[in-house]
Parts: sequence; structure tokens; C-alpha cells
Amino acid sequence: MTEWLAIDHITLLLHILDELELEQHSKAMLSDLESIPPKIMKMIPAIAGAWLRLLNQMPEFKRIEVMDRLSTHRSDSVRCWAAYIVGLDELTLDQKLQRIRFFAADEHFGVREIAWMAVREHVAQELKEAIRMLVDWARDDNANIRRFAVEVTRPHGVWAKHIVALKENPAFALPLLDIVKSDPSKYVQDSVGNWLNDAGKSKPEWVVQVCQAWEEQSRTRETMRILKRAQRSFK
Repeated sequence: MTEWLAIDHITLLLHILDELELEQHSKAMLSDLESIPPKIMKMIPAIAGAWLRLLNQMPEFKRIEVMDRLSTHRSDSVRCWAAYIVGLDELTLDQKLQRIRFFAADEHFGVREIAWMAVREHVAQELKEAIRMLVDWARDDNANIRRFAVEVTRPHGVWAKHIVALKENPAFALPLLDIVKSDPSKYVQDSVGNWLNDAGKSKPEWVVQVCQAWEEQSRTRETMRILKRAQRSFK
């Protein structure tokens, strides 16, 4: 985490532009970024936006080539930019989820976090449809994909705007949460527990009811771990 937060994204950007033989665009891109605070959660979306503007000026074949190189770059910070480009692009919700899936499964935690942050606003805007789509993700063999499905819909979230509809009616997400109530991965368990703990800040009675129901339905060690985490703040 410390190393991830310490990256100088402007310096990295100049190196990547040179690597991709796009250094002629460095002045324009840096001009777009002059007023951006050097905080990672400000800088990544800003750089992604600058890349998207540049990509939109390119022929389709070049745009695909550059995006592919950013998406598969050895630097996790560059892959974070690529994930946020997906979030900023003018795509349908279905298209965004299809394209962000690659980053949701990334080996680096930072890329996975940026992946859900990048599409969270669109998910919130089309919440019911998003949850319908993400139900399948919650059944995926890859724990990173299952965790994304939960994390992107957290009512409060981390470094992200709240999803008001889920704060007011967290039951909207129950079809998704029920699938992972006894997930074998601690990574997913923590996310489910945090989701319910979020919901408990506005709807504690609902969370208690869900926890009681899950305890009756599934007394596995995994479920018990989730329930303990879920109720840690209000029980």
C-alpha cells in the first residue's frame, strides 16, 4: 500500500508516453493535469481522462493498440489508469462491466480497487440492472470477481460516494449477498461482512434480521466469520 501510494504518476506518465512513442502529446496531457492535486485518488481519474481524450483522437486500430498496451502493462499503476478509462468512457453499463472484468481479476490489489471505483457511479445509476448482472459474478470461480460484485455495491464504500438507494433499502442487494453468505474466500468474506456493516449504519434492524436468517440457514465457519464482521459496530 505504501509503495502504491508513493508512485509519482506524472513522472510515470512521461515514461509511458515515451515508451508508446507518443511523447509528442506530453505537453497537452501535462497541461490537462496542472491543477490536479498530487493525491492518488485525484490523479488516477485525471490521468485516465487525459488518456481517454487522446484515445478518442486516434484511429480505431491505434486506439485499440494503445488501450491494450495500457491494460496489460507491467506497471500496476498504468493498469489502474486503463481501468479508470473504462469507467470514464461513454459505454453502456453492460459494456463497462464486460470490460472492467479483466481489471477486477487483476493480480494486484490496487488495480482491483480502482476497477470497482471506476464503474461504481454507473452501477449506482442503474442499480437494479447492475445487481441483476452481478449476481452471475457472485457465482464466479475467481474470488476476485466475486469480491468485486460485493465491493462495487457497498452502501458506503471506501474512497467512494455512498449509494443512497442501498443505504435506504439494502434489501435490493440481497439476491447477490445471499450467494456469498458462506463464501470460502476470506477476501470475499471480509467484503460481505463490510457490506452488511455499512448497511447497519442506516438500517441496523435489517442487518440483524439478515444475520439471524443466515445463521439459521448456514452455520458454517465461513458464515459465522461474516456475521461477526457484519455486526461489529452495532451489536
